[in-house]
Amino acid sequence: MHHFLTVALKIDLQFLDYAIMGIYVLFVLGIGFALKRHMRSSEDFLISGRSIPAWVTGLAFISANLGALEVIGMAASGAKYGMLTTHFYWIGAIVAMVFLAIFMMPFYYGSRARSAPEYLKMRFDEKTRGLNSVSFAVMTILGSGISMHALADLLNKLLGWDYTVNLLVCSVVVMVYIFKGGLTSAIYTEVVQFFLIVFGFAPVVYLGLKEVGGWDGLVRRLHDVGANSQALGLWETNLGEGAWTSMWGNMGDASANSMGVSWAGMVFGLGFVLAFGYWCTNFLVVQRAMAANSMRAARNTPIIATIPKMFFPLLVIVPGLIAIALEGSGKDSGFKIYQKEVVVSAADWGKVEPLVKAADSNGAAVKVLREELKGKGGAGQPFNSVVLARITQEVRAGRMSSGDATAALNNAGERDYNSVITSLLNRYCPSGLLGLALTALLASFMSGMAGNVTAFNTVWTYDIYQSYFAPDKSDTHYMNVGRLATVAGIALSIGFAYVARQFDNIMDLLQLVFGFVNAPIFAAFLAGMFWKRATGHAAFSGVLAGTIVSALFYAHTTVQDGSAWLVDSLNTWHSFPSAMTQNFSLAIFSFGAAAATIAAVSLMTRREKTDEELKGLVYSLTPRQADPGAPWYARPAISGIIILLVCIALNIYFA
Repeated sequence: MHHFLTVALKIDLQFLDYAIMGIYVLFVLGIGFALKRHMRSSEDFLISGRSIPAWVTGLAFISANLGALEVIGMAASGAKYGMLTTHFYWIGAIVAMVFLAIFMMPFYYGSRARSAPEYLKMRFDEKTRGLNSVSFAVMTILGSGISMHALADLLNKLLGWDYTVNLLVCSVVVMVYIFKGGLTSAIYTEVVQFFLIVFGFAPVVYLGLKEVGGWDGLVRRLHDVGANSQALGLWETNLGEGAWTSMWGNMGDASANSMGVSWAGMVFGLGFVLAFGYWCTNFLVVQRAMAANSMRAARNTPIIATIPKMFFPLLVIVPGLIAIALEGSGKDSGFKIYQKEVVVSAADWGKVEPLVKAADSNGAAVKVLREELKGKGGAGQPFNSVVLARITQEVRAGRMSSGDATAALNNAGERDYNSVITSLLNRYCPSGLLGLALTALLASFMSGMAGNVTAFNTVWTYDIYQSYFAPDKSDTHYMNVGRLATVAGIALSIGFAYVARQFDNIMDLLQLVFGFVNAPIFAAFLAGMFWKRATGHAAFSGVLAGTIVSALFYAHTTVQDGSAWLVDSLNTWHSFPSAMTQNFSLAIFSFGAAAATIAAVSLMTRREKTDEELKGLVYSLTPRQADPGAPWYARPAISGIIILLVCIALNIYFA
């Protein structure tokens, strides 16, 4: 994932912009206070008493995922990778969401489980639930802290507001409306946030497309970008005209596309393991469907969410395409994506120049240069790998003087792709529209915070506190614990936000942790729901085995461009063309190890539960869901098939 967050851009807001942001904050607080009187039990507070209609849970389902990574990260990826980024939607989300709706929601909702970890207890045993509960609770705090840090840092860099004040004010707003209205207020607020994001970013897309000459004009400019990708410092070679406009054209070879991923890694790593692991087992999103007012509504929640999800690339990826097209097509647009700062003095270069010239190869020269030209505190400087390789090549060939090399290195910073969306906002949005767009950004960050905090307070209260510390207390007691967990979750998230502030690469760590945890947990859920022979000992062992294999895999593989950072690889087994290929492969191996362990241990251990006990928990032992009297569009199987056909059509059209 992209480093978060460096923005060299200041935006001046007018009174109207501040007024729009203020109205939004007051409105979401009002939702929390208005719903307070409906919070009569712990289930009302923590799981909304299963009372919310499908259209609301559907929009909340997708909005809970519309955090910082979605809005800023996908625009950044659109600029960096082009149409390949749509794989995160049309391969990495839609299929898994339809699968969740048709096959998995009947078990989550029908079992009356209050959380995803509680389903694991009902299907397997307490230790499997405990392992998932603790790991998930930690991940929600990390995720919420990242969202808080990203928002506070963004407001500091864009508007000059104090980081700590930003952090505390935004955290208090989220805490108040959740403390008052629980999950219900979070869900209804997420619906408001969904529409804000749509209306806030749609003008940017419209005005950007208008400037580049519509979709056809955008495609022509992107063809220029692909044809000149080496000169632009985007890739080691010129990838060809279709590199930024095609989903599948360059996927035969990982080295032939800007993402460095082959079709196999994309389909199996992202499309199967990571997508299903996230959308089908992550309680943060599944919780929204479990709050629906009926089984049919719960099953239709992910289906409803697929519709905006399928077309969200237009709002969050196209801005990135517009940005790289404006900069890289050779047109005089006056637009340039900001570069991260690199500082190299003449004295620094004087020390490292002999080492570069003496290196055995250009790759070794680049490695030496990176190691020697450290930034403040010994951290690696954010060099553009392609430009760096070009400079060392010229120096080694004697075609670049020391002075020219120093100047070139100081202009060799990576593009700050995370600045794309804010740069476009500043370019296209006048006062009022700018306030709306910034409010949409504010909403996206707060949505990420609220989603993580409401998932945390439920898992803490039911799966950890009630199960291990106070199993026989009154319902009022658990509701109060849920409220205290909300405050504690916010406080812990604030603490982690300050930790995140110290590291440029904290997003990489978070994504790595998700990969370690989600892939083996998905194997446990899949075996539990579709194989009645799977045992609790097997599920627990499989999750541990998958996590251990993930750690070993990461420790013994590396990335060719040097972007792996957490550990120095030991006895390297394989070098991947990109960090993304490494992550996708890690997910495949982790899932494979977990699934194999679950199968083997299940066959070696005795079943703990009878067929009767597993009814409603395992597919083969559960009556199929019928939808008598429901129109065709309200039947998840039929609507899901239609959604998949549309998704296939989009893949073919943009192939």
